[in-house]
Amino acid sequence: MTQDIVMLHGANEGGWCFDQFRKVFEGLGWTVHTPDLIGHGTKAADAAAKLVGVGMADYRAELEAFLKTVGPEPVLLGHSMGALLAQQLASRGLARALILVSPAPRAGILPPTGGEKQLDQDLMGLGAFWKTVINPDFALACIYTLNRVPATEQRAVFDKFGPESGRAFFEIFFWMFDQTKATAVDTGAIRCPVLCLSGADDKLVSLATARETAAPYRDATFWELPGHGHMLVLEPGAATIAQRIAEWIPD
Repeated sequence: MTQDIVMLHGANEGGWCFDQFRKVFEGLGWTVHTPDLIGHGTKAADAAAKLVGVGMADYRAELEAFLKTVGPEPVLLGHSMGALLAQQLASRGLARALILVSPAPRAGILPPTGGEKQLDQDLMGLGAFWKTVINPDFALACIYTLNRVPATEQRAVFDKFGPESGRAFFEIFFWMFDQTKATAVDTGAIRCPVLCLSGADDKLVSLATARETAAPYRDATFWELPGHGHMLVLEPGAATIAQRIAEWIPD
């Protein structure tokens, strides 16, 4: 059974990151939706001003409103921050299947690796970053997110990145200090099938974090993908991954 699939992008990204996935799913007869969050992708005009003070609850409300325009219980696929939002939406009964690609940690998941701890420390070095926006940095992107994108393509992909809300980063990476619990997920309320996949060379969200993300779900499948990093949705081989995901989705 094919129907609607909604793909939710991550921080600094836009719906454009799913272009390869879109081609595969549309070729299989799916109706594909890749909404841009406020200040991202096609909504990036004046992003720096629009994103100040915007948090995960704002993104979630925006997506809940969007899902009302889509058929009932679509498949939700989220990348990175989008995977966290997808879990929150699924906990409200808004999905018939949930696909988590390189999922950003929800509240309760501590950084298990030195690289993830270093990233948190680097964020703290920015001062009161939750009051402003954070612009992407090419050198850091090549280390953390584009390491499995061919060097000849890294700049072109990076140039599509945009600013991200500092508050959203605070709520994701420093959830223990967030009194609003903006990244909490009621995992017990998610009853649909769950697929979680993570690149073995992901330098931003480790395999350990991805595995812990999947652990509470009683009907979860986990894929470790050798040779892939954080941006596996657009890395070489992305179409093959999309095809494999489509085959996994229950009827």
